[in-house]
Amino acid sequence: MTHVVVAGAGPVGLTAALALLRTGIAVTVLEAGPGLAAESRASTFHPPTLEMLRELGVLDPVLERGLIAPVFAYRDRVEGLIAALDLAVLAGDTPFPFRVQLEQSKLTPILLAEVERLGGAVRFGSPVTSVEQAGTGATATTADGHRVGGDWVIGADGAHSAVRRSLGVDFEGITYPERFLVASTEEELPELLDGLAAVNYVFDPVDWSVLLRTPDHWRVLLPTPDDSTDDVELARLDERLRLIADPGRPWRVAHASIYRVHQRVAASFRTGRVLLAGDAAHVNNPLGGLGMNSGIHDSVAYAAAIADSADAVAAAAADRRRIALEYVQSVSHQNYVRLTATDPRVRADHLAELRATAADPVRARAYLLKSSMISSLRPVPA
Repeated sequence: MTHVVVAGAGPVGLTAALALLRTGIAVTVLEAGPGLAAESRASTFHPPTLEMLRELGVLDPVLERGLIAPVFAYRDRVEGLIAALDLAVLAGDTPFPFRVQLEQSKLTPILLAEVERLGGAVRFGSPVTSVEQAGTGATATTADGHRVGGDWVIGADGAHSAVRRSLGVDFEGITYPERFLVASTEEELPELLDGLAAVNYVFDPVDWSVLLRTPDHWRVLLPTPDDSTDDVELARLDERLRLIADPGRPWRVAHASIYRVHQRVAASFRTGRVLLAGDAAHVNNPLGGLGMNSGIHDSVAYAAAIADSADAVAAAAADRRRIALEYVQSVSHQNYVRLTATDPRVRADHLAELRATAADPVRARAYLLKSSMISSLRPVPA
């Protein structure tokens, strides 16, 4: 029986494990942490990802626990609502013409339960430190010296991937000049801002933001100067939040964190019998919710290819890298450029374009096919 070793028990690694098990392939997952990570940066599931989760048999609990969001909006800090785009226009393109808002930390327990039900082995406290290859297989070594061999190894161990580093694969790209601050708030933002959708991109030449709903909280994403400390930025968080909406008192903030954001793609997604997936292969800014989704797409593509042939694996790895470069990196960076534009004419032109797109069902469908990631995976009729 074919056996695959997966490094990482995040949403990408566990999706790979489940997809492989569904094809009858044995799997061992090696996870560095003592249990599933509680961190929840990613929280948006696009239509094609929902299609994949349905095929893997885990969509129902995702829909039950998640928030269905058929509309997302573009707003201006001064003008308010600019355009609302309704994914209902994609009803002929997908059975799921909506996004689902659900933190990735709520997906991973669902995936883990199904992986274990199907007989997959998941070993926590087992960080992979290196990978070696020989013949038609590869072996992962953990920090305690334990060695686990398989026909393939999938590195889904994050942006600082030990698997990628062990292979010596370059991870070139850029780091954005500002850091991103994410705050989870217990405020009911629709009571403070009219016309709010579940996901909102807010234009402002100085202090743009993203406001999005998860099942438990509203989350606010703000840019943070690189020349300031975390303590200073967290201390002035309430001041900045009150510029978005002022409840007449300090905002109720459950927690906040600050992190750096990169755009990087591995020089190769396949080296011999080792594959890179998710953040181990490509990282991008969170504007548009493309990162976790594209990582899940990597995993599903790899599982189907491994069940087919080595040639299919090579083709899948090359295709996933092409998509990362031509689609994920391009679209996410374009989202950043538009949201952070300071030139008044450029901003005005973009807002006018968004209004025209939302008003025209044909233009809206074309726009949503791209932003929902459908067009990154399959040809669509005009």
